[in-house]
Amino acid sequence: MVIDYVKISVKAGDGGNGAMSFRREKYVANGGPDGGDGGRGGNVYLKVDGNTSTLLDFKYKKKFKAEDGKKGEGARRTGKSGQDLYISVPKGTIVRDIDKEVVVADLSEDNQTFLIAKGGRGGRGNSRFATPTRQVPNFAEQGSKGAEKNLELELKMLADVGLLGFPNVGKSTIISTVSSAKPKIANYHFTTLEPALGVVKPKHGDPFVMADIPGIIEGASEGIGLGLTFLKHIERTRLLLHVIDITGSEGRNPVDDFYNINNELKKYSEKLFAKKQIVVANKMDSLADKSLLEDLEEVCKNKGLKLFKVSAATKEGLDELVEYLAEELIKIPKEDIVTIDEMYDIEEELDQNFYVEKVSEDYYTVTGAPIERLMSKVNIFDIESRQYMQRILNKMGVMDKLKDMGLKSGDVIDVLGYQMEYSE
Repeated sequence: MVIDYVKISVKAGDGGNGAMSFRREKYVANGGPDGGDGGRGGNVYLKVDGNTSTLLDFKYKKKFKAEDGKKGEGARRTGKSGQDLYISVPKGTIVRDIDKEVVVADLSEDNQTFLIAKGGRGGRGNSRFATPTRQVPNFAEQGSKGAEKNLELELKMLADVGLLGFPNVGKSTIISTVSSAKPKIANYHFTTLEPALGVVKPKHGDPFVMADIPGIIEGASEGIGLGLTFLKHIERTRLLLHVIDITGSEGRNPVDDFYNINNELKKYSEKLFAKKQIVVANKMDSLADKSLLEDLEEVCKNKGLKLFKVSAATKEGLDELVEYLAEELIKIPKEDIVTIDEMYDIEEELDQNFYVEKVSEDYYTVTGAPIERLMSKVNIFDIESRQYMQRILNKMGVMDKLKDMGLKSGDVIDVLGYQMEYSE
């Protein structure tokens, strides 16, 4: 079964909360603050695994979460950091951030690792908030949340040469003959239900990877048959080997086959259509009507395409074809087929916006993400903690905003449910 496109969600671990603790020491107010920081939340990584060739595992598990950091303890002990999570993916996986609609990674190297979601920072313990004027801080900081991502994983094959053509034209036989690949071979349509890779070792030149792309039919670019599933697999190939049954044994005309396949390529992708293409007239050992070959030769000549006449069954012409492919590949550089968003930030962007609303003549509300982060540190039952809150609200510009809206002595300010009376 080929699973080459999945959607998953990942979440990094949350940071542990800071501790509020006081040591027991004579002559030190309340024992002295000694609350430790919370531990960092675990990160989430995607890692290329050479033992994985499909995205099948993601069919059954689509949610992944790293371990949370542990909370801080007394005696200034920092909580344990959460364990990082490594998710194995096959080589050739493209990673997209669904929410931001950008490609964030192209995992095409052996053992390549990519940090996709960063763990939350551990909260500070109350010992961090001690100052000469605030010696007994009765509050600590909560850990921040780990990043969450909704991702698309798409697998695209990594091959130098892609074999394409209608079903049952001999592609599987060719790749099994010139490489160690062993695709299932039989005389019926769609024998190959998944792409097969084989390493070809020419007598001269460097080895290269050949991919047997399952048969493409008319309408493939619109998703008919297995079309869209496999057209995308040949996007990364540097050279296309267009295999044609020169005998017309399936009741089709070789020239019509040539045009129909290229029409589907062009509909799917102009870039794919523009790739260098070599035409292979296969089953020469069974050719009875030579006019079929002559017509195809005329088309290739007019289009400036190289035509090889071979027989995969008898191996006729295959050695020459392999040597030619090796020579041509030297001239064609490898290129990326996706554009990575270089500005992508794996960390969640912190919302810095606060909102002030005048509910009535003497009642105001203050809300927003930065206000929530502030209140997570505040112990409203402690006067020093409340003073700390008021200083931060001043620093953020909240009080200035309230005054601009008409705030006066005696008015009530509601900060996420905590109400306080303003006094000038």
